[in-house]
Amino acid sequence: MALTDDLFAVARPLWDRQLAHPFVRGIGDGSLPAERFARWVRQDYLYLKDYARVFAWAVAKADRLESMGWYAGVLHLTLNTEIGLHRAYAERFGISAEALEATRMWPTNRAYTDFLVRTAADGDMADLLAALLPCAWGYVYIAQQLARGKPPADQRYADWIAQYVSREFVQAAEWLKAELNRLTAGATPEKRARLGEIFLVSSRYEWLFWEMCWTGEQWPEEQ
Repeated sequence: MALTDDLFAVARPLWDRQLAHPFVRGIGDGSLPAERFARWVRQDYLYLKDYARVFAWAVAKADRLESMGWYAGVLHLTLNTEIGLHRAYAERFGISAEALEATRMWPTNRAYTDFLVRTAADGDMADLLAALLPCAWGYVYIAQQLARGKPPADQRYADWIAQYVSREFVQAAEWLKAELNRLTAGATPEKRARLGEIFLVSSRYEWLFWEMCWTGEQWPEEQ
C-alpha cells in the first residue's frame, strides 16, 4: 500500500473533525461571520510566508532536477502571485495590504509554521512532504466535501471553495502525494511510522488553525 493511503487512513478522523468544525461548516453554508473569516485571511497571509520558506527548502533538498523545478515554480507562484491574490481577497473583507502586514502572528500559527520550517530544515525530503501535505492535500479534501452541497450565497465563500477544488490545486496535491510515495518506496517500518507522526502533527495543527480563527487568540501580554 502506498504511504499516502496509510497516512490518510490514520489522519482521516482528524480531517473529518475539521469538516465538522463550525468555522468550516460556516464556509460551506455561508453562515460564517465575516469578522471571523477575516481572522483566517490575516493569519493565512502570514502562514503563506513561511509556507514559501518550506518550498525554498524543498528546492534545496530535492533529489532530481524535475522536482527542483516544480518546487521552484510553486515558490515563485506563492511569492509573486498567490500573496498578491491574497491581498486582493483580503480587500473584499475590508482588510488593506497595510493591515495585513501589520498583523501579528497568533500563537497557534507561530507554533505550526515553526514546526513546518524546522521539519523542512532538519528533516529529509520525505519529512518535509509529510509535514506539508495536511495543508496542501487537506484543503483540497475539505473543499471537495463542501462543494458537494449547495454553494454558499456569500460569493466570497463560494470563491474560496472554488479555489481549492480548482484543477491547479488538485493537481498540486496529487503531485506532492506521488512525490512522497516515490521517495518512500521501500521505506522501513520505522521511517513510515516517523512520517505518520509528522503527518498527524500537521493535521492536528490544521484543526487548531480553524479553532484559532473561530475563537481568536492573544499573546499573554495582550490579554
